[in-house]
Amino acid sequence: MKNIMFIAPPAAGKGTQAELVVEKYHIPHISTGDILREISKEDSEIGEYVRETMASGKLVKDEITYQLIEDRLKKDDCKNGFLMDGFPRNLDQAIEYDKILNKLNYEVGNVILIDIDKEILEKRITGRRLCEKCGAIYNINDENMTPKIESICDDCGGKLYQRSDDNLESFQTRYQTYLDKTEPIIDHYKKQNVLKVVDGNDTIDNIFKKIDEIIK
Repeated sequence: MKNIMFIAPPAAGKGTQAELVVEKYHIPHISTGDILREISKEDSEIGEYVRETMASGKLVKDEITYQLIEDRLKKDDCKNGFLMDGFPRNLDQAIEYDKILNKLNYEVGNVILIDIDKEILEKRITGRRLCEKCGAIYNINDENMTPKIESICDDCGGKLYQRSDDNLESFQTRYQTYLDKTEPIIDHYKKQNVLKVVDGNDTIDNIFKKIDEIIK
């Protein structure tokens, strides 16, 4: 089993694919966000630092993140592979991540780029609606995901709403940030011959089949 990393723009379905991979292969899903949230609960110096930093909306120092990731990867459940999520976010982090893996005698494994048209992402973001009661997700730009009654959840009858950042302006900013930060990472792993590209314009099932073939 190889280690896996996903690279994907916002709303590309990375989270859904990660869940499917973890469910099938029973490997740990390592998210930097989850690690930081766990550490923030600890009654320790680093726990207090992470807690205060996250509460203020600032980013935790890279050095702290690197150490936390290394500590997580040392655990026994990572010995047979893991899925890295939300890291690295820029080239400097990718270079440091390679060093951590090398130190632990791990391979980078498969770096999977979910490549998807910007227009599709735009429709997903701007059309996304969530139920305020049960959290069900709909999309008014996709006929297969529209609610039966406008603005009403099919499951619980709750009211549907649009997240404040699910607008065109916010998407354009997030997408450009993704391009600026991620293109160098893509090139970095392409040079190592570990980058695999999957067409993210397809259905969830078909995308997973392609990812599954890469992992196998």
